Amino acid sequence: MNFLRNRLVVLGLVLLATLLLYLLLPSIRQGSMEPSLDAQKMGLMATPPPALPTINVSIRTGQLPGDPPLFFREALPVDGAGRQILPRNQMAFTSKTWEELGTMALLATNGYQALAMDLPGYGKSPDSESLKTDQSRVDLLSRFMESLGVRAAVLLSPSMSGHYSLPFLMKNSAQLHGFIPVAPVGTRSYSPQQYQNIQTPTLIVFGALDTNLGAQSHKNLMQLPNHFVLKLEGARHACYMDKPREFHQGLIEFLSKLK
Repeated sequence: MNFLRNRLVVLGLVLLATLLLYLLLPSIRQGSMEPSLDAQKMGLMATPPPALPTINVSIRTGQLPGDPPLFFREALPVDGAGRQILPRNQMAFTSKTWEELGTMALLATNGYQALAMDLPGYGKSPDSESLKTDQSRVDLLSRFMESLGVRAAVLLSPSMSGHYSLPFLMKNSAQLHGFIPVAPVGTRSYSPQQYQNIQTPTLIVFGALDTNLGAQSHKNLMQLPNHFVLKLEGARHACYMDKPREFHQGLIEFLSKLK
């Protein structure tokens, strides 16, 4: 059993060690999300807004200079003639896995910009010896956001990216309009009081079959006072890969509620 869990964590390291940052979305929704009991109690469900028209998507890649340089992907909505459509809000996403999963296209086809970053040491972003402290990782995320003009972000963080997202949440929660942790590491590093001081709206995502990091992070993150829960039945650690449709529905449902 420990061997299987370790393999799941390794899979998370390879596929998921990336970080998603997005700006606040307006009210868009695709399908419906079955809320957890916590979500029902908090009155999460809302009337779905009208669907937006389908548009084309253009995807490009780039690299930000610095130590280390950061590789990212960008998905932009374009019209029939290939001209960029000005997005109403920006979003930043992670890299290849999310492109292949259709997450970036889902958001871009609704008229929004999507940016995706490979964390140092994964994908096309080289590793760096300078990222040994929480503050250095917080500074890296701040540089990424500032360089791309990302403000009032919603931070989506799967698996190993918790080493970056949780310190950022604890130090810079005022810069975040929302937080979406997907079974991240590092949740045991903070006290109940530290969690309770955070007012950022949070969607806690995990797979029902992830009895290791998923269950552990769910238990700890429930201490955040303004939280909702998306538990994906029949899904493992990489729950958004096992249940992409349900994950996408929950993602859009949550973002549409952020005013």
